[in-house]
Amino acid sequence: MDTTEVKVGEKIKEYRESINMSLADLSEKTGFSPAFLSQLENHLISPPLGALMKIARALDIEIGKLFGQKGSAPYTIVRKDERVPTSRVASKEGVRYGYSYESLAPDKINRKMEPFLVTLEPGSKKGVPYSHDGEEFLFVLEGKVEIQLGEHTDVLEAGDSIYYDSKIDHRVACADDKPARIVAVIQG
Repeated sequence: MDTTEVKVGEKIKEYRESINMSLADLSEKTGFSPAFLSQLENHLISPPLGALMKIARALDIEIGKLFGQKGSAPYTIVRKDERVPTSRVASKEGVRYGYSYESLAPDKINRKMEPFLVTLEPGSKKGVPYSHDGEEFLFVLEGKVEIQLGEHTDVLEAGDSIYYDSKIDHRVACADDKPARIVAVIQG
């Protein structure tokens, strides 16, 4: 696998500054605090994919651009040794939300959905539930995943899946002391 990690926070800052948008403006458009956005841009946190979808929408770009993707082909094949991981939390002082991602369709142009391989790390801070436009499908490959949808909380194990409206406040986290891996398909 390519060991070069894409630094999503730097991409967000680059796109935000290229359209002369302040952190306060991005905060207003996304509902995230300027402090949260600043931490993200400075690699102190690695947020859930839904948060990145919301930020991409506010910047008026496809989420793939935040992962350094060009989106230039009518289809894409990604071999297992060609997946490129995104940045993980890069600071010991940073809050660990425990996510790392690998895009499963980096070159497909005009995507209507975003497929990712997500690794959830144990012992990470469990974020606050949030919502965004679209739908999500999660399939657990290994480990245990805690999913909170509104007032409902459940644990999914390897082989389990869930499909939900992402307008429902939701949170996804590792459910025990072992990493979990999921395929996440997000449509926004």
